Amino acid sequence: MIPQQETDAAIEAAIREAEDHTSAEIRVFITRHAPDAARASEEAARHFQRLTMPRPPMRNAVLLYVAPASSQVAVAADEAVCFQLGKRFFNSIQRAAAPHLPHDAPRAILEALRATARPLARRFPRSSFDRDNLPNAVLRD
Repeated sequence: MIPQQETDAAIEAAIREAEDHTSAEIRVFITRHAPDAARASEEAARHFQRLTMPRPPMRNAVLLYVAPASSQVAVAADEAVCFQLGKRFFNSIQRAAAPHLPHDAPRAILEALRATARPLARRFPRSSFDRDNLPNAVLRD
């Protein structure tokens, strides 16, 4: 078992790496609860609003909500991401993480971040005036 501090550091580094190539903001929330798919989506949306994720000016924030105990990954995103990338984007993130849950949650999250980063970088490339508006720290309940 990898210590939580090392796991969080690896996830935070992956978030920084992803955000180096996009103007989008990415956050990760890991829950100890075991929601089903519908409840995970509701919780992702609730946390997205609670964390004031829709702050970036381009409306391109993404929250990965991960529930290793029930093998769920839900994605909540700002309106520009939903409009530009849609359901296919969300499904690709879930497919990237699924083979690794519940037995290797850190790898599942890193794969989900990779699946998140590529389309965001293509659709919302980073520009010289972009800055990191939200913290990269892993969130947990």
